[in-house]
Amino acid sequence: MPSPRHDTINEMFRRHPEFAVEVLRELKGVDVPEAASVQVESNDFNDRPSKDFQPDTVITVGPPQATLHGIIMEVQQEKTESKRRQLPRYAAQLWLMLRRPVTVLCVCPDPDAAAYYAEPIATELPGYVFRAVVLGPNDVPIITDPAEAAAHPELAAMGVMMHGRQESVLKAFVNALEVIEPDNAPQYLEYAYNMAAAAVRRILEELVSSTSWPVYSPFAKQHFGRGKAEGEVHAVLTVLEARGIEVPASARARINACTDLQELDVWLKKAGVVQSVDELFG
Repeated sequence: MPSPRHDTINEMFRRHPEFAVEVLRELKGVDVPEAASVQVESNDFNDRPSKDFQPDTVITVGPPQATLHGIIMEVQQEKTESKRRQLPRYAAQLWLMLRRPVTVLCVCPDPDAAAYYAEPIATELPGYVFRAVVLGPNDVPIITDPAEAAAHPELAAMGVMMHGRQESVLKAFVNALEVIEPDNAPQYLEYAYNMAAAAVRRILEELVSSTSWPVYSPFAKQHFGRGKAEGEVHAVLTVLEARGIEVPASARARINACTDLQELDVWLKKAGVVQSVDELFG
């Protein structure tokens, strides 16, 4: 079953297919033609009933009526011989459909998997030796400049996955969120969070909750506002109890359920002067 990381990488490439072109041109030196359009295509390569012949993401460069280049994007997190042998089939099938050059891009967060999928694959077709283009940890730049991270948000999010144990990378990414278009910033935050390892997620949570960056999405409120909100809730209840203010169960439940940091801050200031919980909420 695909993992959340696998699904998130695919979602990012599907929402931003031009990122695949950027990776191939800028990081891997593949000659992808210039074109006005880049779009995601159906990934159903089956010409007969089959359950196993479906690559992760298929992207075409150029207008649909005159495609210039095909890209197959695969996420591979571990070494699997059957999957590696599948890659030439994907490339051949898309080439037969498009009759245009095809590149298979394998995103491999694990360095051993990256080396494994980068090896050439001999086939039974005379003269046809397949080689995937692999994007592994060594291929993703270490971005520590917030301006650069903001200019390349997809690459910066992927850098969190590949290099997130370096705090300078996380800080650059979090600072970049403050200058990225507000409607898009939560999306990149979710990409980075879902792709990162558990230890990196915890550091990311701490960095985001300790900045002034607004929490835009329900996801961000749940994951990044939660830690700070819990501390504010504890502080409100502590002040009320220290002053001998009775806190009924219903009021305690309301305070515990609150994740709005601004409202909690107001309550905390009131907690030092009110004579009842009703005044706190009023």
